Amino acid sequence: MTISDYVLDLALIGVVILQVRGRRLTLRAMILPVALVAWAAVTYLKAVPTAGNDLVLIGVLAATGTALGAASGLTTTVRRNAAGVLVAKAGAAAAGLWILGMGFRLAFQLYVTHGGTAALGRFSVAHHITSGQAWVAALVLMAIAEAVARTAVLAGRAWQQQPPAAHPSTAQQHAGQQPLPTRSASGIMAVGEHAA
Repeated sequence: MTISDYVLDLALIGVVILQVRGRRLTLRAMILPVALVAWAAVTYLKAVPTAGNDLVLIGVLAATGTALGAASGLTTTVRRNAAGVLVAKAGAAAAGLWILGMGFRLAFQLYVTHGGTAALGRFSVAHHITSGQAWVAALVLMAIAEAVARTAVLAGRAWQQQPPAAHPSTAQQHAGQQPLPTRSASGIMAVGEHAA
């Protein structure tokens, strides 16, 4: 492993650690983990092997990454603070799920580079995994799936936090109907009045 490998893995783990205390949820904050894994993909993903059980390995790890990322996003609290700013707060479950996925890859890399190559080779032969590139592809695609799934869930949850006037129904727009009742700043419902 190179210094850049360690920096990338620790940066990906740090992305969620920063949200444990609550952090402003911006487009930049949501895109950062996706950008980091995209860089890793460009750097490490040279090919996606398809022989033997390579695609099974890749599919299982990518599905695992998707599940961990989605679960991490679902267990992250997204709300508006008193100033109306979106804030994401990762609790123990969200941070634990994210670290499980990102930490697994770091631990796997450390294991392989510090004496685990022979055991990994035996496992690969026994399970018809044809090359080391299959493991690289599986781990990189797992990271991409985890980051994209978490980002998608957080983006959806952030969108749900928009005031009702920010996303009226398409049917209302096309039919020329009056907006549905919304809550005013005082909390009283009124037709056509938009929340402050």
